[in-house]
Amino acid sequence: MKFAYKPCRSLLTIVALASCIVLSAQDAKKVVVSGSVQSDILFPQEDQAIGAIDYKEWALTNTYADVSLRSRYVDAGARFEFLQFPLPGFDEDGFKGWGIGNIYAKFHTKNFALTLGNFYEQFGSGFILRSYEERSLGLDNSLLGAHIAAKPFKGVSVKALSGFQRRYWSLNKSLISGADVELNFEEWLKTLQDNGTYLSLGASYVNKHEGDEDIMYDATHRLNLPKNVNSFDLRARLQKGGFNILAEYARKTQDPSSDNGYIYRNGYATMLSASYSQKGMSVLLQAKRSDNMTNRSRRSMIGLSSKLNFLPPFTTDHTYTLAALYPYATNPDGEWAYQAELAYNFKRKTPLGGKYGTNVKVNFSYIRSIEKNAIDGGVRGSDGYGSPFWKWGDTRYYQDFNIQLEKKISSAFKLNLMYMNQYYNKTAIEGEGGAVRSNIFIAEGKYTINRKFTLRGEAQYLATKDDEGDWIFGLLELSILPNWMVTVSDEYNCGKTKLHYYSALLTFSKGAHRIQAGYARTRGGFNCSGGVCREVKPSKGFSISYNYNF
Repeated sequence: MKFAYKPCRSLLTIVALASCIVLSAQDAKKVVVSGSVQSDILFPQEDQAIGAIDYKEWALTNTYADVSLRSRYVDAGARFEFLQFPLPGFDEDGFKGWGIGNIYAKFHTKNFALTLGNFYEQFGSGFILRSYEERSLGLDNSLLGAHIAAKPFKGVSVKALSGFQRRYWSLNKSLISGADVELNFEEWLKTLQDNGTYLSLGASYVNKHEGDEDIMYDATHRLNLPKNVNSFDLRARLQKGGFNILAEYARKTQDPSSDNGYIYRNGYATMLSASYSQKGMSVLLQAKRSDNMTNRSRRSMIGLSSKLNFLPPFTTDHTYTLAALYPYATNPDGEWAYQAELAYNFKRKTPLGGKYGTNVKVNFSYIRSIEKNAIDGGVRGSDGYGSPFWKWGDTRYYQDFNIQLEKKISSAFKLNLMYMNQYYNKTAIEGEGGAVRSNIFIAEGKYTINRKFTLRGEAQYLATKDDEGDWIFGLLELSILPNWMVTVSDEYNCGKTKLHYYSALLTFSKGAHRIQAGYARTRGGFNCSGGVCREVKPSKGFSISYNYNF
């Protein structure tokens, strides 16, 4: 069994003992216990047609169990993880293991909180720091150390932290330290409050102190690597009624790494986001430029692990199967990204609203490379390249135009329609495959048969002359109140492969318990969340998922 991380066992022991002592000293009736269990199990089968391999283990599972205790002044918690036989796609080096992966104690008053142990934090939009957990990606980049959050004065919020970043069942050796301050002017100025205006300014700083490594420039010369990498972030937000605008700028000092080919160029990120909303309507406009801004707690790592920061995607996180067939992940080399969205609700009893009203949403995303002018050949050990701020590069990474319509046809039937035109540069994003241009059509209907039965169906079609050609997808889902749900689906490639990816699921829910059992043939591809993607391997077999919250 692994008790978190071997280098810090003494610290974790102190955290556990301190929290137990303080909690036991308080009134037991005032201690609230909560937690959850999540277990996904697959009984794998080989299927050569789709590339599903034969595993030595008869069952694979990702299982988590959390428990937390909350009281007036002290919170404490721990998470047990069993990942010894992980699900397909979660086989990155170091992921396997089992034991206590997260433990913490938090001491707090009204305006002050101290956390010892594992913690998560995000400064601003995450340009220079974001530690978080995303189990669908197998991602947990928490920091182990100390975190302080305080409000020393009215309208002032301060955070400070220092620790080592988790990499699965070990810790990266670099020390991560940082601070963040945010000023909320409306708490000082009564004039802003009276006018419903909110104005905040924020500033952040993060330092990565990492030891030297033998990274060679050529056969006889090694690189002189910086031991300290500093990142800075400035942001301003203004909100007035339904109008909201955010401007943010971040900069990172020289950080030669495997991500940028060990060049000595600074990193930059700039974002401007404006939105307006009122009853029945909303508008969103966003632009972002990032350049060499990937930051890891271990410079030689690749893949999902060891990331310290987050570059928010300006694309829609699609939930429909074929709309998400070619998902976009933020390009770490740099990109210009734009997004515009308009949502409008046509009122009831109007020509376009009809009896029940109609909701329409239009979204457009466009991602392109930045221009790069190589310096000294752009090889490792050089400054890499120059990049004029306003100029695009030659490569279009991604484009997505989609329009969605939600319409209640009758008191029992609701219809959702979606059209999507997509451009996906598979070569630039995945390394090969060319450009994929597709048109996607989706219809979803939900019919309430009676107070006990509801039937939902999806019909999806993706048309393209590229990659594997056309796809179709169908789904039927019957909900039987109060506990049951039956779902069947099939995803079929009617282009090159002629393969079916079918699924049949039975779900039972009661109180805090939810269990799902089924049999499926799952297509390989990418699972993305928030612009971060993990490759999913094809699989086939029986599955059981169990969730419990208490």
